[in-house]
Amino acid sequence: MSDHLAMGPGREFDAVRALLAQWGPLARGVGDDGAVLDVPAGEKLVVSTDSTVEDVHFRREWLSADEIGWRATQAALSDLAAMGAAPLGVLLALTVPRAWREELPALASGIGAAMQQVGAAIVGGDVTDGDRLALAITVLGHAPRPLSRAGARRGDTLYVTGSLGGPGAALSAWLAGSTPDAAARARFARPEARIAAGLWLAQQGATAALDLSDGLAGDVAHLAAASGVACVLELDAIPCVPGASVDAALQSGEEYELLVAAPSLDTAAFAQAHGGLELTAIGRVEAVGTPPSGGAPSGSVQGSAAQPGVVRAERGGAPVALPGAHDHFAP
Repeated sequence: MSDHLAMGPGREFDAVRALLAQWGPLARGVGDDGAVLDVPAGEKLVVSTDSTVEDVHFRREWLSADEIGWRATQAALSDLAAMGAAPLGVLLALTVPRAWREELPALASGIGAAMQQVGAAIVGGDVTDGDRLALAITVLGHAPRPLSRAGARRGDTLYVTGSLGGPGAALSAWLAGSTPDAAARARFARPEARIAAGLWLAQQGATAALDLSDGLAGDVAHLAAASGVACVLELDAIPCVPGASVDAALQSGEEYELLVAAPSLDTAAFAQAHGGLELTAIGRVEAVGTPPSGGAPSGSVQGSAAQPGVVRAERGGAPVALPGAHDHFAP
């Protein structure tokens, strides 16, 4: 028997009832003004919100409605993975224009499949009309010791999960008017939040983490700034998908892999515990003020290592410049 509250008449609520019927046990306790959840004793609540907007994060001709639902949900869940948190549930705020109404069951299918994968429930939300499709997803999780971007320490090693460059390659192909190869398209359309990896990394002593949504070149700077340290990337070590250059991998956004700082991690044990998913050491954390070996390369936007948030890059031990990072508000 459903534990949802009864709702009154109206097409909007008919749509909500249809969604709940489709999700079945994947949705729980919907219909009140708020969700009430229990957090395990001794643990902290972790909450994050992420949005996916038509013509900003995707174009209709690129993805099916099922893929859009999956991708938006996994992107939101990825924030929990970055904090080493286990999911409790999600709240969905869906803006569905008239042109998308017939696609609502397929959109719900993708959302439901993503929730089923992580074993959490949809516990509430909102459905409204609008001029473009948008999914605002709030994720709720719990952790005994949530990871932060602010914990990296001098001497830590920087690691990244998986291989980079796939989503960027797919986006470049679409914008050029061509069809991306199947592997690149899959990395864009079907990302996976690294929930299990985040839990493992937190348990193994990771000091800081974040998910790669704006590209490694930019996200490593966020970690460095939050932690008050300088970071060095070893470009030859960065794992790239086949056909992607290191520069492309550095700039490729919406990867939803994890960037992690830790004193030391067993990469072989990680791969064994996560179905062969790789964990690769790609750099190190240095104290603020550590001078770059050989001086900063000409034209480097990172400049001196005197300030928190500085990121340097090396290739074969020699300093090189990093490409710029993605910025939603860039001109």
